[in-house]
Amino acid sequence: MGRKANVKISRKTNPRIVNLILDLKSAGLDNEAPIWLAVSEKLANPSRNYANVNMSKISRYAKDQEVLLVPGKVLGAGELTCAVTVAALAFSAGAVEKIIAAGGKCLTVEEILEENPKGSGIRIFQ
Repeated sequence: MGRKANVKISRKTNPRIVNLILDLKSAGLDNEAPIWLAVSEKLANPSRNYANVNMSKISRYAKDQEVLLVPGKVLGAGELTCAVTVAALAFSAGAVEKIIAAGGKCLTVEEILEENPKGSGIRIFQ
């Protein structure tokens, strides 16, 4: 890791995010999976730049049975019409209810990294 990357990570005060960034970078390099490197770069940015995605946007752009990764928080505004697996840093309570009611699954980024270390079939959603 370069000096600039270490400075970005050292500014983070949440130890979960710091460990997640390091895990994503090592998984991306070990498994030759560029998706994990891209997500680690997004999470190294300031938290005010993290994605906040509503259910209506997921419903509009996602296909049935798709796996989505949101480098931020999923919010519950709108309705979900398809069963999707969503991995994110955080979920609102309403979002979790709507995803499960539609037949989908809610995962943390750590869980999806463990399930799919190659990152195949996952789409980054912002």
